[in-house]
Amino acid sequence: MAVGPPLVYADQAYSIVKRRDSTGFSRDVCAILLIANITRCFFWLGERFEFALLVQSVLMILAQLALLYICIRYRPTDSPEAHSSTSTRPFGFWQWKLYSQYIEFLAALIIVLTIAVLIFGRMQWFIAGIGFIAMGLESTLPLPQLYSNYKHKSLYGFQTSTLIGWVGGDSFNVDFMIVAQRFIYGNSPTTYMPADDDLEEALRLAEE
Repeated sequence: MAVGPPLVYADQAYSIVKRRDSTGFSRDVCAILLIANITRCFFWLGERFEFALLVQSVLMILAQLALLYICIRYRPTDSPEAHSSTSTRPFGFWQWKLYSQYIEFLAALIIVLTIAVLIFGRMQWFIAGIGFIAMGLESTLPLPQLYSNYKHKSLYGFQTSTLIGWVGGDSFNVDFMIVAQRFIYGNSPTTYMPADDDLEEALRLAEE
């Protein structure tokens, strides 16, 4: 479970290296996965979830850092960062020329999240908020690739295995949570457990 999702991008990386061209694959996919999984790791500090999912997030971060490096190394000559004046994004976000600039942004994100957790880490609304951000951001994963395919009017450069991995990975996660829910709680509905005060009151009334 922890290793599968990161391995989805192995074929995509191999294809880019083989062609020496990252045309067709949106680097914004890397941005979404990196930011979402870094945020999820901080969410784990306040709300412990399955340890396998935490390991999956760490491995996904490493996989996306490697994939991002490959995309930058073999980026097409007509990419926006090759001509800084053509970037329409604020501060040229995620269209920088150097790999180190991406690392600096991620390092800054980690520092900001660390400070925020130290200050607000005991507040439930904050923990729930970063969890919602991580989940909500990752739910937009296909959109940059969809836009890239529409822009180029082609699926060139985008591996079918990546799409299958997205669909299969989400399906597996849903099935895993359903099975885990049934394994832990069973199929019977949750029964009401009276509080100690209510139980004592019931016993007192029964004795009377």
